[in-house]
Amino acid sequence: MFPDHYIMAARLILADCEERRLKIVTAESCTGGLVAACLTEIPGSSKVLERGMVTYSNRAKEDMLGVQGDLIADTGAVSEAVVRMMAEGALAESRANVSIAITGVAGPGGGTAMKPVGLVHFAAARENRSILHEMHMFGDIGRSEIRMKSVEVALDLLRRIIE
Repeated sequence: MFPDHYIMAARLILADCEERRLKIVTAESCTGGLVAACLTEIPGSSKVLERGMVTYSNRAKEDMLGVQGDLIADTGAVSEAVVRMMAEGALAESRANVSIAITGVAGPGGGTAMKPVGLVHFAAARENRSILHEMHMFGDIGRSEIRMKSVEVALDLLRRIIE
């Protein structure tokens, strides 16, 4: 299902986390759990992956991650502020030390002039470190491609926050 280089990246992330005694939590919206699925392709990933949360709806972001409804109303679910709160909330609501959060517009519908299809925000958090944030404009390249490219970016951010 995942390209070989994704599996290699996942394997390295898990090994680095195991060596450092770190646990990972994922908080995924537009990827629907694909980052967690990629990590769990690796045997023994349960030593590192503490949990994965698919928070597709705004309500799920509020209930499971503590993202404030007012923030979602003010900035939209696809925003830097929301993805940062998702990453922080995932740490707060788990026993993990590292989190990765993703929210975006995978399409084919749902895009606007301000937030077009292919816009995805990412945040990686780690206890006692600054949150890493990236915004990517993949373009309207198709739902599956946007989601898979998002997994690749998420794995890279995880690698960087772990180092």
